[in-house]
Amino acid sequence: MQPRIPRQSAGEQGGRWPDGTDLEDRFSAELASAVSGARRRAVRDGDRQIDTAHLLHSLLECDAEARALLGDGPRVARVLGYLVQRSIGYGLRWQGAVEDSGAVPVVSGVDGFSAPAAAAMEDAGVRAARRGAARTGGVDLLAALVADPRTRAVEVLARAAVEPHAVLARVESHFEPTP
Repeated sequence: MQPRIPRQSAGEQGGRWPDGTDLEDRFSAELASAVSGARRRAVRDGDRQIDTAHLLHSLLECDAEARALLGDGPRVARVLGYLVQRSIGYGLRWQGAVEDSGAVPVVSGVDGFSAPAAAAMEDAGVRAARRGAARTGGVDLLAALVADPRTRAVEVLARAAVEPHAVLARVESHFEPTP
């Protein structure tokens, strides 16, 4: 039986993104690890594509800075608890369905990602470039994930009583220059 998504998405063939750049050239080490982890999680869960919940789960596991900006320890534990349950609990209704928040246009050229996940990856890159960073970091992706209110990642946060706007405000203040 063929897996529903490739073992390696086009974005990760040989550690390369579709535009030919190496993941390490484009992403921080933590973010590259999170993207790889999200791919493995999607394959293991039998999902057709990497969605925003896969990205959030792997990001929180791989990036301590993003995890800290999510909130206090119990809040992170609740979010991770919901993410772990996705394959055995409420997340079963997601299996076999493609994530589509309807809030963003379909992004082509990033095989293996749902449209909202691909849009979040693109938005994270834009956020990093806007602040002059050489590489996109996990905090950039966290901000992008919470920015679209109709994604699976935001649904998980809501179930764990985490307010996405509060997370976005913490991320934005994290990058503000200190006097």
